[in-house]
Amino acid sequence: MEQQENTPQIEQQRVAPAAEHVAENKAEVMPSLEEMLKEAERKAQEHYDAWMYAKAEGENIRRRAAEDIGKAQKFAVERFSNEILAVKDSLEAGLAVETATVESFKSGMELTLKQLSSVFEKFNISEINPVGEKLDPHKHQAISMVDSDQPANTVVSVMQKGYALNDRVLRPALVLVAKVKE
Repeated sequence: MEQQENTPQIEQQRVAPAAEHVAENKAEVMPSLEEMLKEAERKAQEHYDAWMYAKAEGENIRRRAAEDIGKAQKFAVERFSNEILAVKDSLEAGLAVETATVESFKSGMELTLKQLSSVFEKFNISEINPVGEKLDPHKHQAISMVDSDQPANTVVSVMQKGYALNDRVLRPALVLVAKVKE
């Protein structure tokens, strides 16, 4: 029996020092409230710094994008302007001829028109000339209705051609439209 009584005491002696050791380790491992606060403040500062960096980077991206758009617009107009200058030069050269005949003047105008049409084609500017088509209010502007053998709301004639840039209407065509027969 004595052995049985000694066994619980031995276990208690083993557990007691182990518990004291764990308690000492917890005291050593558990940081103080000041240390925890400093750590939290450090992490908060890191997050704030990262946020400020991301915010500044976003602003820089927006600024660079705005500059790029401005440059793209500027240079697009510059390319178009250079092409139009060649057409203007042709017109001035035609007017500078002193002994122009009607035929030479007409052929010069035709060549200049061909040059202008080439510029339009290069920059995707297309004519809207809708004779015989149904009236489309997105592309045509009806200025009058006339009696015609064509179906109602059909474009009978074009008073002024319209133009589109990359399928976006720059100027609608001014048209006369067939009216409903009575």
